[in-house]
Amino acid sequence: MVKLRLKRCGRKQRAVYRIVAIDVRSRREGKDLKKVGFYDPMKNQTYLNVPVILYFLKKGAQPTGTVQNLLKKAEVFKELPSNQMKFN
Repeated sequence: MVKLRLKRCGRKQRAVYRIVAIDVRSRREGKDLKKVGFYDPMKNQTYLNVPVILYFLKKGAQPTGTVQNLLKKAEVFKELPSNQMKFN
């Protein structure tokens, strides 16, 4: 199964996260399938590649809790049909 999850980058005490589509069995820093955005919590910046995120969500990818909150804030779920908005 594929998940949309955060992958930590940056230096000590100054974390920046990439939002990636990755296999569930991979570690946090493991090989990702596709980079779909990034999140900088210090500057509160978010960049999302919405068409790619929608593609993975339609294929059944499950976002983690934090990624789901970021996607809700960016109103990505409004572009999905209502029958595909069931996440675990």
